[in-house]
Parts: sequence; structure tokens; C-alpha cells
Amino acid sequence: MTNSIAKSFSKHYQAEVILQFQQMGSRLRNTVRSQNNVRGASTTFQKIGVAQATTKGRDSQISPMNVSHESVECMLEDYYAGDWVDKLDQLKQNHDELQALAKTGAYALGRKTDELIIKALSKVAPLNTGATTTGMTLDKALECFEEAGNSNIPDDGQSFVIVGWRQWAELLQIPQFASTDYISDDQLPFSGIQAKRWLGALWMPNSDLPLKGNVRTCYWYHKHAVGHAIGQEITTDITWHGDRASHFVNSMMSQGAVAIEQNGIIAFDCKEA
Repeated sequence: MTNSIAKSFSKHYQAEVILQFQQMGSRLRNTVRSQNNVRGASTTFQKIGVAQATTKGRDSQISPMNVSHESVECMLEDYYAGDWVDKLDQLKQNHDELQALAKTGAYALGRKTDELIIKALSKVAPLNTGATTTGMTLDKALECFEEAGNSNIPDDGQSFVIVGWRQWAELLQIPQFASTDYISDDQLPFSGIQAKRWLGALWMPNSDLPLKGNVRTCYWYHKHAVGHAIGQEITTDITWHGDRASHFVNSMMSQGAVAIEQNGIIAFDCKEA
């Protein structure tokens, strides 16, 4: 295989990986605050404190708010998803190895992205919501909703809730979540993707949430409470190894995630039978 063909192969493969990553990769990347094109081993997200308004007398000076500023550091790590493609094996396969590797690599990198975000969310201790005795219930959802309000999490449509698939199945049995008697048709969770708006947040199932014994930890959080740093978007490198008569096809990225504002994250446990 000539070098020019290899370059074409590389570009084609990279386009496939990016497409597959966008379609089937991370589900949580767009639910958090992102910082692109990071240079270096780490970056910082700025955390601004709460300010108080004051009065002033006529012709007197305005008292400064003296808003606190804090930098939250986010470390980046490098991740790889690669495999060998034997030149002669391609003649014997009845499937498109390029497509298969693109999907597999995209899934691997997407899961890693979500894993980093979930790890950042897990810095918050769960609420005491009867985890040892109950699964996902209406009372538990309302308790988290109340906690979000008490924590002054903005009601601006940028809050998200991720639960396990068992909890998602339990939610579908709650009329207030799934019935048209309580919500409009366009918000029902039956439109091709398992996600829906309820209680001012977008709810989604995720299979990678922490599970200890039979207790699953789920999360309610605001977009700006978690930072996701990207040092390098997905790139692909394809090299020919004559001693193996194979190409090594490798996709890679550099990312990190950190909890910026823990008050904007609510963790809650659910029992799984």
C-alpha cells in the first residue's frame, strides 16, 4: 500500500471516528461546561462567589460587592483506542473493518468521556434519601427537586439528571413522569431517544453510574457545576508495520473533568433489587 493511499485511508478513518463519536459517543459531554484547545497538562475554571446588593445614601459611594473568585484546576489525561488491521485479513472478512473499528473506537472514547464527568460528579456525597430501602420514587425525585431549589441551582433549563437504567424503568411507572395527564405529549420519553424534561431538568439514563452492592448513585446537576477540558479532540494515526504486515489504527484524545461548584451537584442513591 503506497503512502498516498495510507494518507487517504487515515483521513477516511478519522472522519468515520468523529462521525461515530458524535452519533454514538459521549452522552454527557454537552451537559457540562466545556473548555476547548487547552494547552498544557492542566487548565483552570473560574468559580465566582455569591454577591449581595446594598443600598446607598444620596451622593454617597456605592459599596463594592467584593465578589470572591476561586480557580478550580482540571488535570488532563491522554487516552487511546487502537487496534491492528492485518492486510491479508481484510481479504477474508465479509464486513467493513474500517467501520467496525470506527464504531468501537468511538464507543471507547465516548465511554471514557462520560467516565471522567461521572468521576467529577462523584466528589459529592449522596443525600439521605432512603437508599437502603427504596429505588427511584416520586418522593425521592421531589426531595432532590427541593434540594436543588434550596441550593439556589438556577432554574434556567440547564439542569440535568442522570440515572441508571433500573431507575429509568421505575420512572416510567410513575404517572407524574410518564403520563399525558401530567405532562404534554412532546415531553413524553418515547421520541426515539431515552431522555425527557421533568421538574425543570433533562433526565437521561446512563449505564456507567457508580454501583456499590445493590445501591446505584445518581446525579442532579447544573451545567456550570462541572467543567470538561479538552486538550486534543479526537485524532487518528495509522502506521504500517512491515514486520507484522499490518496497519496499527489508533484514535486518541486528551481530556479531563472537574467539579467546579459542588453546591450545584446533588447525588442521590437508589436501591436496585
